Formats: sequence, C-alpha cells, structure tokens
Amino acid sequence: MSGAQPLLPGATLGVLGGGQLGRMFVHAAQAMGYFTAVLDADPNSPAGLVSHHHIRTAYEDPDGLAQLAGLSDAVTTEFENVPAQALRTLGAERPVAPAADAVAIAQDRAAEKAHFGRCGVPCAPYAVIASAAELAAVDAALLPGILKTARMGYDGKGQSRVKTREELADAWQAMGEVPCVLEKMLPLALECSVIVARGADGACVHLPVQRNLHRAGILAVTEVHEGNVPADLAEQAVAAAKSIAEGLRYVGVLCVEFFVLQDGSLVVNEIAPRPHNSGHYSQNACDVSQFELQVRTMAGLPLTQPRQHSPAVMLNLLGDLWFPQGTHAQPQTPAWAAVLALPGTHLHLYGKADAKPGRKMGHLNVTAATAEAARATALQAAALLGIEAF
Repeated sequence: MSGAQPLLPGATLGVLGGGQLGRMFVHAAQAMGYFTAVLDADPNSPAGLVSHHHIRTAYEDPDGLAQLAGLSDAVTTEFENVPAQALRTLGAERPVAPAADAVAIAQDRAAEKAHFGRCGVPCAPYAVIASAAELAAVDAALLPGILKTARMGYDGKGQSRVKTREELADAWQAMGEVPCVLEKMLPLALECSVIVARGADGACVHLPVQRNLHRAGILAVTEVHEGNVPADLAEQAVAAAKSIAEGLRYVGVLCVEFFVLQDGSLVVNEIAPRPHNSGHYSQNACDVSQFELQVRTMAGLPLTQPRQHSPAVMLNLLGDLWFPQGTHAQPQTPAWAAVLALPGTHLHLYGKADAKPGRKMGHLNVTAATAEAARATALQAAALLGIEAF
C-alpha cells in the first residue's frame, strides 16, 4: 500500500479470526467509522457477534476467503496460527497486513530464531530437533532446557522442561517427534515486551515497554510506567523490536517478547504478529491504543507516536475467577461492582458465554496518577477477584 491513497472511514476492514483480539479490533475500527467483516467458523465468536459482516467458514475455505476479499478493502489477522496460505490467497486480491511471509516466520520457532540472528538480536542458545540424529547431536550445554514444538505453541502449550538427555528424548517422543526447538534455560530477572506498529511506508512507532508477569505460561499481570524496567534496557528493547519489524518488512502491529537476565542482559523470546495481551493497557492509558494502531497500519493512515498519559496495571481475567469453590462448582459472577467501585478501574469482557478454567474471559485495566497508586488499586482488585497478589 506504500504510495497508495489511504483507506478512509467508510471502507470495510476484514479480519481473519473471531476471538477477543478481533473483537477489540472491530470496536476500534467501528469507532473510527469503518465497516468490518470477520471470518470465523464459530457462530458465537466474540468478534463475529459485533461485526457488520460475519462469514462463518473455516480459514482455508475458498468460498469464505472469496467472500472476505469481496467485502473488504484490506484484511488483517488476529491470530498467529491462521494458515499463512489463507493470507497469501487474500493477498492476491487485497492489501493484507501483516503479510503471509511475516506471519509464516512467526508460526515457526526455528524460522523465527533464524530471523532474530539475521537482525543481530540475541536469543537464548538453542538447537533445532527434527530427527533422531539431531536429537542425539544436542549439545549438553543446552541442558537443562525447554523443549518447544516448532509450530502451534502458545500460552505455555507445546512446551516441556527437560534436565537430562533422557528427559529430552522422552519429551520429544511425547510430542510426537514433530520438529521442535530446545532452548537453554537462562536465569531470568524479569520479562518484558514491546509493541511496535509499522506502516507500508516504513514509518514505525511503539508503545512503552511493558513489564510482564506470567503464571503457568499465561500472562497474568502487565505493569507500564516510567522506570518499570531500567531505561537503558528499555531503549535496547525498543531498538531490537524495531529491527525485527524492519527485517520482516512488516506492516501491522507486532509484539516482541523479551527476557531480562539476572546479569542485566536482554534476549528476545518470541514475536506475535498481532496485538497482544500485554498491550491491552493502551486502551485506557495511552492516547492511541494498539488496536487503533492496527487500524491505521492496514488502512495506510499516518502513524503518530503514542503517548502514555497514566501509569497502568493490566490484570488478565481467566475463567478460573468464575469458580472460586473449584472447577466442579456452579460458575459465579465475579465481584464486578466492588471492583468498579475502585478508582481508575476499566473492565473489558470479551463476550464469551461460558467461563472455563484457563480461558481468557477479559482483562481489567487500572490507571492512576502514579505507579504506586495504580499498583495499590490493582492489588485491591486482585484480592476482590481472587487473583494471587503480585
């Protein structure tokens, strides 16, 4: 779309995938005056329920893709594991951001790590294991490590911690001997992420660096304020994220996740070619949210550097909160009224009918005048909801 006229409000923006990220994209696009179209087979998909058009087919269904291309002036995705071929098919008809090639790299951990190397961004030492010979040749220095399937892993799925060669062999067999990546376990001090948005003209902006806490492989808490990570590390993370996006010739919103090691060094973990949980705070704490950035990149609109106007904490709301007495009890509505009585709380629920343990049901953004006040209120909210303190 570089050099082309931007798609102005009144155009139709399409999205592959109907989950909560698609829903929030649809809301942002509609607020700016765009029509929206969602392709997702689930008749109750969160994004499909609020979109102008909902095409209920599988991602690779030719008729569904033809319908989406016919309705849409440009297309994006809300899910990194949508088939890259579907994006290629759409890309032959309409501008697609991010492009299929960039998404394909994010879908394969081996290709992803090779890309980091090309960009000069360090990652944890690793080995690709796709055969018995490669398994036998693994350097002992990579143990203990984490074995991850090369494809289709997210939120801690498709991963296994291994300490010995025997555990490594057993884990690879348990994963079906599919291609995997073994990463050396490193001594972590903290985790952080950066969200960048890059236009077809090469313009690139970023949200502030996000400090993240994961539990059981799922993001639990994000804190964003000045000093949440050392300033020099924040600069390194932003520069690395922009380098990764530039190397992909990326168009769209990209999240880059990092580990900060105990020695103070920074290594990249992985990328997500879409908006990300850790950027949800931007809906209430920044003058431009990650979802508006997604709209701007795919529509070819100018990108302005987002400004954070309030320190913020984001709490991920999982289905477990509906079952305070255990998973076999009847679900109970969490104490929303008590939470919303706290100053600076902003509730975002995703329109999912059934709460299930581990299922992402929504998030709570907490904003305040100071980082200390935001954290204190977030801890009060967590106690009311039954979320472990942090």
